[in-house]
Amino acid sequence: MTRLFNEPGDFVDEMISGFAAAASRWVQQIPGGVVRAGRSAAPTVSLVIGGGSGHYPAFGGLVGPGLAHGAVMGNLFASPSAHQVRTVARTADQGRGVLLSYGNYAGDVLHFDEAQAELREAGMDVRTVTVTDDIFSAPKGEEHKRRGIAGDLTVFKVAGAACEEGYDLDGVERVASRANDRTRSLGVAFGGCTLPGADAPLFEVPEGRMAVGLGIHGEPGIDEMDIPTAAGLAELFVSRLLEEVPDGVALEGARVVPLLNGLGSVKYEELFVVYRTVHQLLGERGISIVDPEVGELCTSFDMAGCSLTLLWLDDELERLWTAPADTPGFRRGQVAEQQRFDAEVKDDAEETVGRSSAESRACAATVATALEAVARIVDEHADELGRLDQVAGDGDHGIGMQRGAHAARDAARAAVGQGAGAETALRHAANAWSDRAGGTSGAIWATILKALGSVIGDEARPGAEDLARGVSAASDAVMAFGKAKVGDKTMIDAIVPFSDELSARIGDGQGLAEAWSGAASAATAAADATAAMKATLGRARAHGDKSVGTPDPGAVSFALICTTVADVISSAAGTGPQDH
Repeated sequence: MTRLFNEPGDFVDEMISGFAAAASRWVQQIPGGVVRAGRSAAPTVSLVIGGGSGHYPAFGGLVGPGLAHGAVMGNLFASPSAHQVRTVARTADQGRGVLLSYGNYAGDVLHFDEAQAELREAGMDVRTVTVTDDIFSAPKGEEHKRRGIAGDLTVFKVAGAACEEGYDLDGVERVASRANDRTRSLGVAFGGCTLPGADAPLFEVPEGRMAVGLGIHGEPGIDEMDIPTAAGLAELFVSRLLEEVPDGVALEGARVVPLLNGLGSVKYEELFVVYRTVHQLLGERGISIVDPEVGELCTSFDMAGCSLTLLWLDDELERLWTAPADTPGFRRGQVAEQQRFDAEVKDDAEETVGRSSAESRACAATVATALEAVARIVDEHADELGRLDQVAGDGDHGIGMQRGAHAARDAARAAVGQGAGAETALRHAANAWSDRAGGTSGAIWATILKALGSVIGDEARPGAEDLARGVSAASDAVMAFGKAKVGDKTMIDAIVPFSDELSARIGDGQGLAEAWSGAASAATAAADATAAMKATLGRARAHGDKSVGTPDPGAVSFALICTTVADVISSAAGTGPQDH
């Protein structure tokens, strides 16, 4: 249970501020996260890592000589936004290129990939290595679908050491990829974690039982069994991981780095008891152990659980793993002296308000009114959305939607106050939603609002046909961006029926208020129908049949918002309720 916080919504901002103050020997805070406080004598490739907060020492605690040059720090269990990634990467860049590395989660991939594309377009050489060490999250042969858990550290450490040795970007990318290919992890949990201000953990495990195959964002385990003894848990870890030995590795004489990781509330003493048997079992198989780590390496807030990671070494990986590093959360050996400097923050997200017509400014005021209504309805349903997300996700969809909707509302209000047209108000709202919410939903809603705005523009008051084209553009953009299709059990299952119905009704001559209302009903029916589906994309995919019987939370929240906006449109047209 998390007990110490002020306002739950301010927790991450206050945590990052406090961390940067406490760790000022190593890091300095910038918008979006932290970068090193010192730098090497000669420029190197820069390693930028990141993800949601709540995993300390990942990710900010791994910034320093011999490891990362910067960490992008999103909200609790929510991926950082593309804007945050760009800011940290641009600030950390020393002119020799940037490697982005992070756990393979849908929201992180969306935001980091978007940032990478934009940075490359601006002329930076940027590469990505995602971490895919969790053997339980996808079967052999589909390793690219696996998520990253405590194995993040092995990839980050190898890549950071390669940067420090002066490797070029091709070389850093190569060894990071090989470290990922040779890293395997398995985690278990005895109880879920509780976010600040929440009245219940994100998931619960029955007394005396253990969830097997959990993620690090509060997702429930993929399997469940009785809690074994410490030796029994060690045997489970080792036996399952030895079924996943990388290609080309022979057990007899192999060299391996074991990482026994506590996820938040399992004590070091308990971990040492488990590690005793891990060490013994590996030795009995003829495996040589190199520089093991036991402790909190990648946590999940206050989750009761642990994981075992094995990094299978070759000569180069061993040299890089054992090289010196000095960070707030991971230290080894003695690093070269660093020169302290003040980072020049390179933030490319200055918002401007250009010219607009009176008609578009009137439309922008309606946009702001709609986003105010959206924020209210999300507040009312946040707990319900969170409960839906707990079934096969990490339970934070309601919280994330609140963060995003509130930020979008405030940004639209501010833009309208500065005389923005409809497209500008939507763009400001989109960027704010993405920045504050992060995660998959943040990326998707930013895409929706930007695509809609690009069709509407800042010059004319849009007609019904324009809005239908804008919604269709948003639907296409989300499918292209997230690669989801109808039937994957995602928000797309509600977006596409909404767009199709809206276009058909307006094509038949219905007015906007009536057409939008009918399309919202279609979205609601489609969202309800996702209950019968099995998730095949995103975090819920790993939980397979557990998602059957529960509608997709993203589809539900989309339909809810469409229905709310229908009331606003009706009110604006003078044909509906006046209290929205």
